[in-house]
Amino acid sequence: MRPQILFPLFAPVRSLTGIGPRLALLVANLVGEHVVGLLWHLPTGLIDRRFAPKIAEAPSGRIATITLTVAEHQKPANPRRPYRVIGHDETGSIDLVFFHVKGDWLTKALPIGAQRVISGTVERFHGRAQMTHPDHIASLAEAQTLKGVEPVYRMTAGLPAKTLVKAVQAALQRSPELPEWRRSARPISTRRRRPAPASPMTSSSPISSLSS
Repeated sequence: MRPQILFPLFAPVRSLTGIGPRLALLVANLVGEHVVGLLWHLPTGLIDRRFAPKIAEAPSGRIATITLTVAEHQKPANPRRPYRVIGHDETGSIDLVFFHVKGDWLTKALPIGAQRVISGTVERFHGRAQMTHPDHIASLAEAQTLKGVEPVYRMTAGLPAKTLVKAVQAALQRSPELPEWRRSARPISTRRRRPAPASPMTSSSPISSLSS
């Protein structure tokens, strides 16, 4: 019979916040139907986002977490062209490049005049810094969640990586602190020690008796 303390881990994955019926099917295909499956879904790699340079100091080809002020939106007349958002700090500016933008989510995520923290791979194009489709866009209040080491998990089609990470974190919070299952052992000093094996060269051996 399963102990009651483990019941939260064997709840269905759809009981986690943010996991609706559609996402629950995707998570179940990946780790199983119960919350405990998320605890055994171990990371396959890590992304280090702790590097937080100024824009002018961000090298090409490296993942960086940058704090900037949104200065301008350059919406293209042709939707097939990239949508650019210009951001800057006291050292320079950077172009945030997006393709196939629909709706007004960019103006809400990156309002002009607001400070934002972005994280992704920095590139240099004609000497100008740019970041194509930042991995993360966050407010200053959320900045600490980005400046760290991010786990990378094996995924399944249709399941957003951020959703899976949040689900794993929620599963960890449900993990109970289990009591020690072994009986308390006696201190080492009170245990009976086995006698050391007799040396082959002791006085009781035939060789030692012949030599005496």
